Amino acid sequence: MRIVFMGSAELACPCLDCLLANPADRVVGVVTQPDRPKGRSLRVAPCAVRAYVTAREIPVLMPENVNTPESVADLRTLAPDLIVVVAYGQFLKADILNLPSLGCINVHASLLPKYRGAAPIQWAVANGETGTGVTTMFVNVRMDAGDIIDQLAEPIRPEDTAGSLHDRLAGCGADLLARTLSALRQGSIRRQPQDEAEATFAPRIKKADGRLDWRLPAVQLHNRVRGFQPWPGCFCELPSVGVVRVWQTRVETGRNEAVGAVLEAAGDGPLIQAGRDALRLLELQPEGRKVMAGAAFLRGHPLSGVSQG
Repeated sequence: MRIVFMGSAELACPCLDCLLANPADRVVGVVTQPDRPKGRSLRVAPCAVRAYVTAREIPVLMPENVNTPESVADLRTLAPDLIVVVAYGQFLKADILNLPSLGCINVHASLLPKYRGAAPIQWAVANGETGTGVTTMFVNVRMDAGDIIDQLAEPIRPEDTAGSLHDRLAGCGADLLARTLSALRQGSIRRQPQDEAEATFAPRIKKADGRLDWRLPAVQLHNRVRGFQPWPGCFCELPSVGVVRVWQTRVETGRNEAVGAVLEAAGDGPLIQAGRDALRLLELQPEGRKVMAGAAFLRGHPLSGVSQG
């Protein structure tokens, strides 16, 4: 098959590798996001997929808008039998969806119809789910709403962050894509329409989503800390210290005190009263400093007005 691959994020790289390793297929082009400023220095840098294919002799397209007539014409020139989309970052309109004779297949990092949208991995962890997975589906003009082809489940472990789960799901996605393409070659593909009543959404995450709202139960805050790693990270303000980033926590029994109160400034790290129970801050990062254990943080940052134990 002649395949055009559309992807940008690191999640897409194992799927692209799967396609490139199969002699039965030929990747005739890669469509990815344009190079953009990144990091504090704002130096222009390629996205993960663009960097991945730099040394390979594959045509690469980087349109700002993939749906323009010019971009569609470029894709038509590649004459794909199939388009595979993984973490690309742009919606595809009908002119593109109708190009390949075998359709457009997407690999999505959730068990659809759950967690449609841009951040399914992060929100699954942040919401305290115990399981998720990957789905292959036929792309239509609605976001992540196409017919399901196949799915592969993956547990979410108690110690998982979005980062660790991302890495496993990237591998799962490649495995599922290989299985899906095998079924496509054999003519055994099945299409299952999604149940709209079961659909949930995973919107794009903003930096502000990382602020810890102490009115929430401690378990929800703990899951957000896990879910928003490595980006955007969670943060809060501590008395006499200011804003700190929070990288690891533990839920403990709280007391009947005001939410946000520092119950203890001793042991493994500050203990903060939440809406229900309390949250122990086990790894913190003051502004401009490195990540440190909660106990080490307390040795260098005694919290004024709070018992040091």
